[in-house]
Amino acid sequence: QVQLVESGGGLVQAGGSLRLSCAASGSIFSIGPMGWYRQAPGKQRELVAATTYNRSTNYADSVKGRFTISRDNAKNTVSLQMNSLKPDDTAVYYCNARVVTMAREINYWGQGTQVTVSS
Repeated sequence: QVQLVESGGGLVQAGGSLRLSCAASGSIFSIGPMGWYRQAPGKQRELVAATTYNRSTNYADSVKGRFTISRDNAKNTVSLQMNSLKPDDTAVYYCNARVVTMAREINYWGQGTQVTVSS
């Protein structure tokens, strides 16, 4: 069994910063791509940022230059540094990881953490 546990969400004023963290634990052999998604009320879940095992990254156009994704392969963690936050960034943020166990490869999701940006 594998768990992804997120932390770091909260309420911040526009222009402020937050850092989200996600730690994977359990029967993990290795982790492939890891990423952050978000879902605002009434909208579909969307990719915010993703990183491969070799730390290649890609970002949604709306967050380029403001958000930075990073990972620690030794600790099975992924983080999202969010700067210059805007009210449109308000959403529930979900961590995602493609986990390889001894038997198979499975896509896991965290429980979500709320980010609210006030104007």
